[in-house]
Amino acid sequence: MPTPHTDVTTAEVEVATDVAALRRSVVAGAVGVFVHWFDWAAYAYLASTVATVFFPDENGTTGLLAVFGVFAVSFGIRPIGAMVFGPLGDRIGRKRTLSLVIFMMSGATLTIGLLPGYAAIGVAAPVLLVILRLVQGFAAGGEFGSAASFLAETASRRRRGFGVSWLEVGSLLGFLAGSFVYLLLSTGLDESQLTAWGWRVPFLISAPLGVIGFIIRNKIEDTPEYRALEANDTVARTPVRELFRHHKPQLLQAAGLMAAMHVPFYAVLTYLVTYETDHLGHSAGSAALLSTVISLLGLVLVPVFGLLSDRVGRKPVFVGATAALLVLSTPAFLLMRGGLAGTWIAGLLLGAILAAILGTYAVWSAEIFPTRTRQSGLSIAYNITAALFAGTVPYLMTVLISATGSTLVPGPYLMVFAAGGLIAALSLKETAGSALLRPEDVSDPPSERHEAPAV
Repeated sequence: MPTPHTDVTTAEVEVATDVAALRRSVVAGAVGVFVHWFDWAAYAYLASTVATVFFPDENGTTGLLAVFGVFAVSFGIRPIGAMVFGPLGDRIGRKRTLSLVIFMMSGATLTIGLLPGYAAIGVAAPVLLVILRLVQGFAAGGEFGSAASFLAETASRRRRGFGVSWLEVGSLLGFLAGSFVYLLLSTGLDESQLTAWGWRVPFLISAPLGVIGFIIRNKIEDTPEYRALEANDTVARTPVRELFRHHKPQLLQAAGLMAAMHVPFYAVLTYLVTYETDHLGHSAGSAALLSTVISLLGLVLVPVFGLLSDRVGRKPVFVGATAALLVLSTPAFLLMRGGLAGTWIAGLLLGAILAAILGTYAVWSAEIFPTRTRQSGLSIAYNITAALFAGTVPYLMTVLISATGSTLVPGPYLMVFAAGGLIAALSLKETAGSALLRPEDVSDPPSERHEAPAV
């Protein structure tokens, strides 16, 4: 005799995740950010070579600026991708958007690796490069929200912080892998070989990585929370409208957490290399080595802080990190004036603080949104703050140091965003160990339930 239908409850979707299941979820969630950051690092490091290949060589500076302009455009389109893939994931599931975004990113990256240069097809080469970078940026706009939602919803309550923290381990690994491949190419090939074919290698390498990621993501099941929405017929029809109508405070709080991550991330892992060579007089090799060591430190500490947030809570870890950044960022840049040893001590200190932020911001942001609008909220908050604050760090630092004449400017600049993150964190409740599926998720209001489908 068939059993009568009963609504799926929070208790029914809370499953005990063993080590093997957590590992599968981590790989499926983090592989996309690995591919994305591998491509990001490769494009950034090979900028001068790409400029030679795709833009007229009459003026090298103009070509390099054009390459960085294409780089910036790919950041600018990410909020549009977020507005598409965030709501799409809330409507059709995390699994499908995870598969779709890695397919688009990897396909565009592979095509860039096969693209003829300016010498072969003329102006069509830079035009196609721009189009492909736009496709990459558009797809990347859906990666974080899809992956963070998936990891948060598949990890067990007691290990959720640890599970989601591997999202940032994937980004750090991708960045390091891209840097390492560039190092091999730049030391193993001469300039003519690098220009003729060597620059294509990183883009071609990412293709099989993307295929592997697509296969892994295509085989996984969707999350228990999303399947509960489907079982109860409470999947949001208009997630963006619902998000802005009912969850604007959470959106602003998540934006505060994410801005406090984006700025120190780009300041410590990317701009600090330029700062050391231009303002401290250190060699490029020394600066690159410190950046690598900070990234390696992050690989170790990020999951440690994620695990710590499972034990003591998100709030103590994140509040402690942003408070430390608020107090220590300016003294750290003062310490850098004390020579190479001071620079290393300050850089590692800032790297440790950044690791604490990276280990907690994503899981905390995921936990403050209901399941019905989680992917929309994460995608929009992450990509709008990235477009506004992340890519502008090197440019604004250069302008502000030039305008003020003070090399301490990065310290107060970091303090501003640390204060914003601290305010956002203090306004939030502790969420470690909380259920992600809430009563509002399985009791869809009629006014929301019967609205016409829309993004």
